[in-house]
Amino acid sequence: MSNIVSQQILLKRYPTGAPTEQDFSAVETPIAELGDGEVLNRTIYLSLDPYMRGRMSDRASYASPVALGSVMVGSTVSQVVKSNHSQFSVGDFVVGYDGWQSYAIAKGETLRKLDPHQLPLSYALGITGMPGMTAYFALLDIGKPKEGETIVVSAASGAVGAVVGQLAKIKNCRAVGIVGSDEKCEYLVNELGFDACINRKTQDLNSALQAACPNGIDIYVDHTAGPILEAVLQQINLGARIPLVGLVSQYNAKTLPPGPNLMPLLVKRALIKGFLVGDYQERHAEFIEDMSQWLREGKLKYKEDKVKGLENAIHAFIGLLEGHNFGKLIVQISDDPSHK
Repeated sequence: MSNIVSQQILLKRYPTGAPTEQDFSAVETPIAELGDGEVLNRTIYLSLDPYMRGRMSDRASYASPVALGSVMVGSTVSQVVKSNHSQFSVGDFVVGYDGWQSYAIAKGETLRKLDPHQLPLSYALGITGMPGMTAYFALLDIGKPKEGETIVVSAASGAVGAVVGQLAKIKNCRAVGIVGSDEKCEYLVNELGFDACINRKTQDLNSALQAACPNGIDIYVDHTAGPILEAVLQQINLGARIPLVGLVSQYNAKTLPPGPNLMPLLVKRALIKGFLVGDYQERHAEFIEDMSQWLREGKLKYKEDKVKGLENAIHAFIGLLEGHNFGKLIVQISDDPSHK
């Protein structure tokens, strides 16, 4: 056993409704010795994402729940501290899935090496990571946008939604975002180039969508379902496409809410398709090439919402599900040597 101790946040119990601080526990665990092919990582950044709420439930889903008493799952950027793997050396920066902890042992084949000279390390958890990849394939592969079409995205200031809108503009489409504050609307329109934005908390969705989408809606990238989806369905065009990326409106529901009237899907011969980013791993290189080029060309902008300290991850995650974050939510757990 090594002399390194890892701070960890464990899932103590499955939440009923919205998660609370009492659903987690913080512990310190000594790190074991490395086995063959294993790497010891010091976590620098931890990604917090809405999908984690689904992993905190024993309800049937596309992925197994986190076992009670286990470290909460999550993507991470780390620095290699020790290595028993030929492809990784001490000091390397890697992206992996080490979860909510300050140190972790990982199998070498689960890690991908990062070049700190290309982009900031934390980008690997956002715009060039799972959220960016989600936006890229949900819009381009399922949505298949055509020039001049209207694209609507909910949770539009988040890590996925903000990229969807910018990709829509790259493809010469009209981009309309739905968010929860005027500040976020101003950012989407003035900074990211969205054509219009709707504040779901202060505006009537039906009339606001009619004003923002005078030619109807061709693609709706859905992160929420619920009332927003219901309003969007009333204004979809013939042959509309709906990549279903998330279900934020029901993640904390104690009972599943009634669904919207799906008749417009039939009448408009629309496509709604569930989306899991893991289905596109074999096309990761294609995604990185395009996104890196658009970032270099200034066609994509990216905003992070950084929280410092693993001890603040629980509070930040609870706020994420309530829409408190502004940009990609990341917890900085330790110093980032690439910034020096």
